[in-house]
Amino acid sequence: MGYLPQTGERPTVEGMWERVIDKIARMSARPCDLVSFWQEATGLIGDVVPYYWTPCWYTLDPASLLITSHYHEGMAEFPPEWLAAEYYEDDVNKIADIALSGGVSTLHEATGGDPSTSPRWRRNIEMGGDQELIARLRSRTGQVWGALGLYREPERPMFDESDKRFVEAVSPYLAEGARRALLAGEAADPEGPDAPGMLILTDTWEVETATPGVARWLRDLPDGDYDAGRLPAAVLSVAGRALRTAEQPARPGEVAMARVLSRSGVWMALHGAGLVSDARRRVAVIVEAARPAGIYELLMSAYELTPREQEVTRLILQGAATGQIADELVISVHTVRQHLKSIFDKAGVRSRRDLVAKIFYSHYETRLRDNERRTLDGKPVRGGPMAR
Repeated sequence: MGYLPQTGERPTVEGMWERVIDKIARMSARPCDLVSFWQEATGLIGDVVPYYWTPCWYTLDPASLLITSHYHEGMAEFPPEWLAAEYYEDDVNKIADIALSGGVSTLHEATGGDPSTSPRWRRNIEMGGDQELIARLRSRTGQVWGALGLYREPERPMFDESDKRFVEAVSPYLAEGARRALLAGEAADPEGPDAPGMLILTDTWEVETATPGVARWLRDLPDGDYDAGRLPAAVLSVAGRALRTAEQPARPGEVAMARVLSRSGVWMALHGAGLVSDARRRVAVIVEAARPAGIYELLMSAYELTPREQEVTRLILQGAATGQIADELVISVHTVRQHLKSIFDKAGVRSRRDLVAKIFYSHYETRLRDNERRTLDGKPVRGGPMAR
């Protein structure tokens, strides 16, 4: 897919980048389901960067950079041995490494031009792929929400700098689309009482549709009376900015956001996105608690880690070295080592790799497998770790 029929030549139409990026940026602003977003983006990316078969799409928990879902058309289940290699094997071009410090990486570059030295290349070649390009999907606010894998067969042109620049240019919109799809999915099919809520408003601020859980959030926002039909000022402000943004084609994909202190003293985040169609203009507003990422609650409940140990563990999951952890937390290297010893003892592991793997297999692998089943059943994909 992505090559011109029969010739194998790559399209060279001027302006192709801009057209595709513009389309994906507009898609990213729509609160659609994640699989539909990946499927639509798949065809568009192939117009610019030819690839073999179909891309591999991943969502990652931005707090830990661990995989929460995988979508590859024609492969309903991510092979268990590949997953084990991602977290236990010594290799290059790993998703977590690229998510932390890369951007875009090819297996040929990572192996110095000899990919046959890499175990992941041998797995790829068994599937018909020779080249591999992995890109992190990082939003413009700096959070990594996913990763993209592209492949090419033997004898095809190498992924080049132009391919990498395009993927880097489009990745923020892919990240924001994934984030919005996860939010919309949680609102439509709540997993618990703290799931986000979503409103669809007309351009005259009438509520067109609302998810079941949104009333709870809106009643807690100041300056409004949802039961009496008066929306909070924060909702109207975010909706108005989203509608104005939708009228600015030069800035596709921009999303209005706000943080508001609720009546109960909890900070809440509001996300607004204009819905572009031939009919009446509408806007989606998603409301959620602006709470710390679920990884902290997980680490506390599962391993009884102190707040500082939780911070150290989060940085370990993201691949930070001892010196980087010390700099980030403004503590000494000796103190970091003391924390590491305590963390390893509480988690029952002996190394960083074992810690990462234990947390993944205890709380993220279950999420990944559940998301695979949900995808087959046509249900929304969920993000974040799963409680044991």
